[in-house]
Amino acid sequence: MKRNLLFGLGGLVLLLFVPPFLKNYGIYLFTYWAIFVIANMGLNLTVGYAGQKSLGHAAFMGIGAYTVAIMMKAGFSFWIGLPVGALGCFVIGLGLGFPALRVQSVYLGFATLGFNTLVWLFLRNEAWLTGGTFGINGIDRPRIFGLGLDGNLRYYYFVLAFALVFGFLLWRLLHSPWGKAFTALRDNPIRAESLGVNIQAYTLLSFAIGAMYAGIAGGLLASLVQFIEPLPFAVGASIMMYLMVVVGGSGYFLGPLLGSAVGVVLPEWLRFVQGWYLFVFGIAVVLLMLWLPDGLLSIPDRLRARGHSRAVNARANAGKKLDA
Repeated sequence: MKRNLLFGLGGLVLLLFVPPFLKNYGIYLFTYWAIFVIANMGLNLTVGYAGQKSLGHAAFMGIGAYTVAIMMKAGFSFWIGLPVGALGCFVIGLGLGFPALRVQSVYLGFATLGFNTLVWLFLRNEAWLTGGTFGINGIDRPRIFGLGLDGNLRYYYFVLAFALVFGFLLWRLLHSPWGKAFTALRDNPIRAESLGVNIQAYTLLSFAIGAMYAGIAGGLLASLVQFIEPLPFAVGASIMMYLMVVVGGSGYFLGPLLGSAVGVVLPEWLRFVQGWYLFVFGIAVVLLMLWLPDGLLSIPDRLRARGHSRAVNARANAGKKLDA
């Protein structure tokens, strides 16, 4: 517990005091990472804690982003557009959860992929509302207490505050009876139902809450880049987000932090290999999954299990020597 607390405090100090010493692109990259942390926290709830297969998370980011952009272009405040987008994603997430009541595993994954494709086609083809392939530009940054957030550093701290607040809310949720119900649903749905857990309700809630987090992240992304188009919310983005959660550690609270860093920061570090960087990134992820199928945060557990196994073997060998 103390080690986790020290790790969290060290990471917070890093996030607070390092960005002011970075150039604009470095600050932008930190902000982009923090946005994906928010989105992947929601996906980790759906996939890692509730045990559902969801490959349509980028669609909810798109819904949140376009809701904020369209409403701001219509004259509404960011502070109205963001809650409306989050609420819309929550309601649509409830609807998307219904297939999970009937199909599981890979079939549920295909259903969510179909949903993502449907949303992407709507964003691309309904140009009267979304701007089509030309997208929507000129999206303003929000203001808070009369203070503009046009500067990259100000907006970074704004997004970081969102990540910390929603991370705390998720932590409280996971350490409540609801969190125990989610993990029971993941581990053994039949046993969970026998213990009184309403598996239908918790399945729907896992999709709805995860979708709401993605919608909030999408709204923040729209104001960060100040231009949106359909491509960042295609099926490939959903697969990448799923990969981030798995690489970081599905079912680990801090998994989205590491996974988002792998998906956002690592490709930038690999750009020195020019046109091969995506290939190198793909190979690196494949090798990581072969070596650590439970993600990066499973390393301490694997080391503890190996140490325990060695201790048991040592005691067994000592017992054999005494018997001899």
